[in-house]
Amino acid sequence: MHSNLIFDKPESNCGIFGIFKHNQASTLTYYGLLALQHRGQEASGIVTSFFDKSKNNVTFNLRKGKGLVSEVFNDEKIFTDELKGDSAIGHNRYSTTGSNILINVQPFVVKYKSGNLAISHNGNLTNARILRGKLIEEGAIFQTSSDTEVILHLISRSKFENQTDQIFNALNQVTGAYSLLILTDNNLYACRDPYGVRPLCIGKYEDSYVFASETCAFDLIGAEYLREVEPGEIVFFNIKNNQITLKSIFLDNKQSKPKKCIFEFIYFSRPDSVVFNENVDKIRRQLGKRLAEENPVNSTNEKKLAIISVPDSSNTIAIGYNDQLRKMNYNCKFEIGLIRSHYIGRTFIQSEQNKREFSTRIKYNIVRGVLKERDVVVVDDSIVRGTTSRQLINLLKEGKPNKIHFRVASPPILFPCQYGMDFPSREELIANKHNGDISKIKKELEVDSLEYLSFEGLISCTPEKSEEFYCTACFTGKYPIPIDNDFHKDQNES
Repeated sequence: MHSNLIFDKPESNCGIFGIFKHNQASTLTYYGLLALQHRGQEASGIVTSFFDKSKNNVTFNLRKGKGLVSEVFNDEKIFTDELKGDSAIGHNRYSTTGSNILINVQPFVVKYKSGNLAISHNGNLTNARILRGKLIEEGAIFQTSSDTEVILHLISRSKFENQTDQIFNALNQVTGAYSLLILTDNNLYACRDPYGVRPLCIGKYEDSYVFASETCAFDLIGAEYLREVEPGEIVFFNIKNNQITLKSIFLDNKQSKPKKCIFEFIYFSRPDSVVFNENVDKIRRQLGKRLAEENPVNSTNEKKLAIISVPDSSNTIAIGYNDQLRKMNYNCKFEIGLIRSHYIGRTFIQSEQNKREFSTRIKYNIVRGVLKERDVVVVDDSIVRGTTSRQLINLLKEGKPNKIHFRVASPPILFPCQYGMDFPSREELIANKHNGDISKIKKELEVDSLEYLSFEGLISCTPEKSEEFYCTACFTGKYPIPIDNDFHKDQNES
């Protein structure tokens, strides 16, 4: 198994990247996927569109496989020999619906009445089971267990002749959270669901347009960030006299207020990205500052309080926490107390005993000199199952600190996500298991104190300062998008 699967952080939904009309499309997509590796480590794939002048037709070239981006695309010849073409879309996978087998790895590619069609999808469809059942009754044959294939069938079976109309018609039938890139023989479509749950942004590289889940992918290739794909928007291209211009249409059920996934700010997105038109690092520092205001800690001895993060997602949160405590005249210092290995690759753990002993040590090690005989505040972005947190606390105790305090920059997670994040079932969530009783969670983690950021505090750190604009279902249980009654069965089967 991949090493990331032994940790109980919420796994990201997926990362997508696309580029239209560039002679190095596949290479640039590879670099884009590298930047988005944090959004999915199970598998990766790239498909290119190539116009064969000798045959006067368009062919789609596909390479995909299980593993990290660098493992799937491990030879330069892949880009020159296999992945020819001037347009491409790519996908980094973390499975949320559909089992982790090669046939479920995206992009999916089909050929139908209007030509070639490929799709990369970030998110979950909440009515996929109902639509799949109807399509099967009408004679559709499914190759995968992924909800994404439903969209392909809806497009291919559309009665419209124009591909833009086909895509528009298909997406008006689905519900859920999705950011999509759809590649055709002559165009590339970028689409977001009407609630805008998942991020998707538009950039410009030289004379070509690029799309990505996060702007860190643009930074790597040197592209300019232009704007978001708006909730409910389908962006595509008009080509006239060799000039490429953006066009867009909006789905019928575009919402007046989006429901952006608040966990993109808390954990998923890289801090150097712009997501939902806001700098992620800025939000995380604000989360840390508000956490310090609500839940400060003072040292009980003459040594400075050591503020440490759980790298990497909580690094800037911990900096914000430390900065605010110092402004409040607390005797503290931000320290590097945990070192994370970034070079794990794929690891295989063959027994439960080895899993218990090595799962945390594979990824983290402690800096003993920072911890010894000091009061330590561990700042983390979230706690899901609690298993990794317990292992980390045990590891930190080997450094012989005086006390260990735990501070969490989000409210207790009480409900599973239905929109593309791999949150476990309600019963597996440590906060749900203890009915939100923080004292019981503290006892299970065996720390000297435990405090979470309040829900009000979380919302105060968002740009809009209002929960109306965000999906907060994992904290509140208020699911903004209708869910198929049998949807949880897909989650359990994934």
